[in-house]
Amino acid sequence: MKAARSEQEFQNILRRLGIALDASQIGVWEHDTQKDEVVWDLQMHRLYGTGKTQKRVKAEVWMNAIHPDDFAQAQADFDKAIAAKDVYSSEYRIVLPNGEIRYLRSRAYCFEENDNITLIGAEWDVTADVLLNRELRRQKAIAEARAVALEASTGRIEYAAEHDYLTGLPNRRFFDRRLGELASDTGLEKLAILHIGLDRFKQINDTAGHSAGDDVLKSCAKRIEAGVPKNSFIARVSGDEFAVLIANFTSLDDLKSRAERLTQQLKQSVWHNDEELRTGGSIGVAAASGRHIAGLLAESDIALHRAKKLGRGRVEVYSAQLKAQLNNEQRVGRQFAHGLEKGEFIPYYQAQIDARTRRVVGMEALARWRHPKRGLILPGEFIKVAGNLGRLDDLDSAILKAALKDRQNWIRQGAHVPRIAVNVSAARLSDPLLIDELQRLHVQPDMLSFELLETIFLDDSEDDVFSNVAGLKAMGIDIEIDDFGSGHASIIGLVKLKPRRMKIDRQLVFPITTSREQKRLLRSIIDIAKALNIEVIAEGVETLEHAKLLTRLGCDILQGYAIAYPVPAADMLARLMQDQELDLVAP
Repeated sequence: MKAARSEQEFQNILRRLGIALDASQIGVWEHDTQKDEVVWDLQMHRLYGTGKTQKRVKAEVWMNAIHPDDFAQAQADFDKAIAAKDVYSSEYRIVLPNGEIRYLRSRAYCFEENDNITLIGAEWDVTADVLLNRELRRQKAIAEARAVALEASTGRIEYAAEHDYLTGLPNRRFFDRRLGELASDTGLEKLAILHIGLDRFKQINDTAGHSAGDDVLKSCAKRIEAGVPKNSFIARVSGDEFAVLIANFTSLDDLKSRAERLTQQLKQSVWHNDEELRTGGSIGVAAASGRHIAGLLAESDIALHRAKKLGRGRVEVYSAQLKAQLNNEQRVGRQFAHGLEKGEFIPYYQAQIDARTRRVVGMEALARWRHPKRGLILPGEFIKVAGNLGRLDDLDSAILKAALKDRQNWIRQGAHVPRIAVNVSAARLSDPLLIDELQRLHVQPDMLSFELLETIFLDDSEDDVFSNVAGLKAMGIDIEIDDFGSGHASIIGLVKLKPRRMKIDRQLVFPITTSREQKRLLRSIIDIAKALNIEVIAEGVETLEHAKLLTRLGCDILQGYAIAYPVPAADMLARLMQDQELDLVAP
């Protein structure tokens, strides 16, 4: 072995090895394979932490410093280079005398002189690069795992938005979309709807419990699937109602016969915990073709209402004779319009509390009809009429004005008034005059929040809707999504709308005390909301157990009969004047 090689020789070797690092970072070595020693420069001693400076070093210094787990591979790389008389390249860990572990990269060039092989090479510390790459790989794996989890969670939410959690069937939102698609299908000759309402279902729920009711719903769903044509579209459109779309059916008589057979199948007993439950179903049938398809659901609903009115387990087909019921609705509609003009529609207020402090942080204004003859009428009897008449926007306006008037009165009385949530229909939200009207009412920031009512499909809404939403936010009016999870909104709608809050539908809230799957779904919904910086309101909180569990799951605000019942303005004023925590009450 030569005593030493010149600096120029080493530089030439480094260039041949493709090493372009700063010379101060590189340790240079030379190893005569027939001798048990190597030549090291000062940087090699610094890399290995020997604390020495001599040029000739025993080979075992190198061998003993290599990490035991890396020694075999490092030796194999060395032997391979010698055998092939080729470039040596390896990367391994070394253990410094103080116990610190460093990563080194080593490259060398083989020289053969007089049948003797000498390796001349360099080593440098790559610990920072190795650790950085390892951290990058770890962070990449974490990011990929989170992306997969978010995608899976989003998929579950999107699926839940269009499917009934209990039966797995499409829900009302999915049904409406499918009906709209068929209505615009020019190749479709005719379409029918079997509108199925279960008989005695409320009685089963009240006497045997909701778990028994769930078993009845699942059993009836399977019987409906077995009793209709394979290509039918079946949906659970409300609590105890199903709807079936049948395209290009044979005849109306065939439909009625099939519906009658289905009523017999629905009469079969359902067993729950060794208890026999007897139910059944009434069916309304409606059929149409061409441009009349869009009104099928309303017609089948009329037929179903007639079937239930005449007795359980019946089948009624929509016909001209049933139009008398429409005339009656028109009569109620006239009363509705008169009631609007006379100011008969008033708000009742249901308190909303902070899930942790139980302080009242808001309230929802709920429409009530103070009928001069019938007394107080709940929305279930007039909301549909208002929708059919196209007067939902007028109802919204009336309730809003009354709520603002009540608010002013409460403030004059010295009460601290939190925000008031009022419902807004699709028609009102798309009204180009909405913002002007609100400005004339002198609505101040943080006074109100607007709950998007009905099936407002924000994914497909027109520019007027988003223009009004932007105007509302600019005025300091919060936007809330009502009944999330029941088909009233989607993830896409949330991202586009960016609401301040979303209210989880009571149908998703109620089962969480008995269903792990439902609890996991609710947690996923809350996680999505938190990721989008949206506050979560849980409605339908009916028990103390619900309230505690929803708080643990991360809900921000609670609303329901366990919190407070809807009350008139005077009673709400008394509650606001107390300015104290609300005790949870038994429903």
